[in-house]
Amino acid sequence: MDLNALLKEKQPAIVEKWFETVLAAYPENTANIYRKSEAQFTNPLGYNARQGVEGLFDALLKGVMLEEASGFLDNIVRIRAIQEFPPSQALSFIYELKKIVRAEIGKAVAEQGLTEDLDSFLSTIDDLALFAFDLYMGCREKLFEIKVNEMKNSTFRLIQQANRVGGKQE
Repeated sequence: MDLNALLKEKQPAIVEKWFETVLAAYPENTANIYRKSEAQFTNPLGYNARQGVEGLFDALLKGVMLEEASGFLDNIVRIRAIQEFPPSQALSFIYELKKIVRAEIGKAVAEQGLTEDLDSFLSTIDDLALFAFDLYMGCREKLFEIKVNEMKNSTFRLIQQANRVGGKQE
């Protein structure tokens, strides 16, 4: 049996545990809400997290280029950037996948001499984490731009109002 076959066999358990690590960043009562409903519009975070980890794991199994799988990753990372998670907490779920994979298939990998294949797969997860960091920083930069523009517009409106009250017209 090759590494992909082992991963495919354990995919439901791996994906479920990975989904739980995404939710572990939230308080337990909030995580329970995200865990319960899989409806896209009533539970966007839970839906995006579940779809994200399933899609990402499929992409990793298929050896898809990270850019092609970025939509799945973006859905999770964007929410965490908006919620102002620090980068280490926002992206820690990616590194948790390595632990989950080792726990699920580590023994079989050792028995079947697939250590090099596993190392290569885990290296791909590291690449995914670096790619996620770029996405996270892009989201944070965009949020910062929006906030700066809001401040500029607000300041401009205040100056306009002050000029009107002070008798100056533009």
